[in-house]
Amino acid sequence: MERFVVRKTPSGYKFDLRAANGETVASSQVYATRAACLRGAEGLIRAALDARVWDRTGADAPARNPRFEIYRDRAGAWRFRLRARNGAVVASSEPYAGRAGCENGIQSVRRLITEGFSPEVLGE
Repeated sequence: MERFVVRKTPSGYKFDLRAANGETVASSQVYATRAACLRGAEGLIRAALDARVWDRTGADAPARNPRFEIYRDRAGAWRFRLRARNGAVVASSEPYAGRAGCENGIQSVRRLITEGFSPEVLGE
């Protein structure tokens, strides 16, 4: 199974990072072109390896980029987003019922991009 799946949307292209079971772990913003979307996926790979984790629900000081940000959305679900070195959001998670699931999602991202992954695997 492809780890990164690029798909066309009405307004451009998005990628999803998928686990072996097909579950989407993180999704990108919409990019204007497929090439820009592929660069975004490569940016996720670079950022996730060095990213610190910042819990926005706590009182700790903001971490430098790249970083994973853990937060609660308006519905109360736990989510994370990954910011690149330049501060741009390169991927956001699906909602999680609990904080532990959200933290496991971050670990899944790191594991997926380090387990024999190469950018040539990017597929559509």
